[in-house]
Amino acid sequence: MDITADEAARAGIIGKSPAITKLNSLIAKVAASHANVLIEGESGTGKELVARAIHLESPRSSAPFIGENCAALSESLIESELFGHVRGAFTGAERDRRGLFALADGGTLFLDEVGDMSARIQAKLLRVLQEGEFRPLGGRDLIRTDLRIISATNRELLAMVESGGFRGDLYYRLNVVGLKLSPLRERSEDIPLLVEHFLSKVRGGTVKGISREAMEMLGRYPWPGNVRELRNVVERAVVMASGVTVGVDALPDNIIDYALAEKSDPYPDGRAKPHERVMIETALIRFRGDKAKTARFIGWSRTKLYRRMSRLSIPAGFGRLE
Repeated sequence: MDITADEAARAGIIGKSPAITKLNSLIAKVAASHANVLIEGESGTGKELVARAIHLESPRSSAPFIGENCAALSESLIESELFGHVRGAFTGAERDRRGLFALADGGTLFLDEVGDMSARIQAKLLRVLQEGEFRPLGGRDLIRTDLRIISATNRELLAMVESGGFRGDLYYRLNVVGLKLSPLRERSEDIPLLVEHFLSKVRGGTVKGISREAMEMLGRYPWPGNVRELRNVVERAVVMASGVTVGVDALPDNIIDYALAEKSDPYPDGRAKPHERVMIETALIRFRGDKAKTARFIGWSRTKLYRRMSRLSIPAGFGRLE
């Protein structure tokens, strides 16, 4: 049974596109199990929201959901955060402190940006997954833990495994079930629903809607920052709106500029220059699908690259390692 629209909305997953419909179905199947989950997707696609949805629909929903951003902490800090420590374990450790493995016992631990973990922390995490136990820093006794780990990354972990940047044995422990989130530009039909949702969440504003012209501009923009960027744009537009409706004049300059560039940059007879497909695809393969690096290499803006790829029907994921 899929999660309902209300359940998905409660977790913040908004949309009716095939990608979101499939995602909601997968969430329901994954939630019923205790398997570890790896969520992959670009920044801003809602990886933590999906992790929370899995937890909310799981048998562990009454237990804690605790998250940590692995990229935001140094190696020593993340080790202390995950494993905890005993008094005197290091300078400044004046009392025992429980780590996230202990605090999330019975529930779900969400590790965001797991690809940024150092090799040493990867090895220690692998032991917890294999043995179901850990030792706090400075401690002697092993502590048992029963938790589910949901990890997330915007990096190509499998490519990192192949290059030696990430442990293969840890990758397969984390990736018992893998979910890949589609970028917003590949599900533009969800943009109106997301805009309505974000408008309803803005507090203290008098804005009640958005003009057709403004919505059309939002629908054509490629959203490199994905849903997070759209939410920020809507919140800004509410502040900048001069009436009860968000108009074009309330949108950021980069979105207006993109719409104007689209109109002023047509190809003759709808055809692209013959060499551009080869140039774009070659660069995408070279940089393993990284749009920012590809655009810089060619000498274009990222929005221009998205526009050319769209006109040439080059898939958004072209060049990525599967």
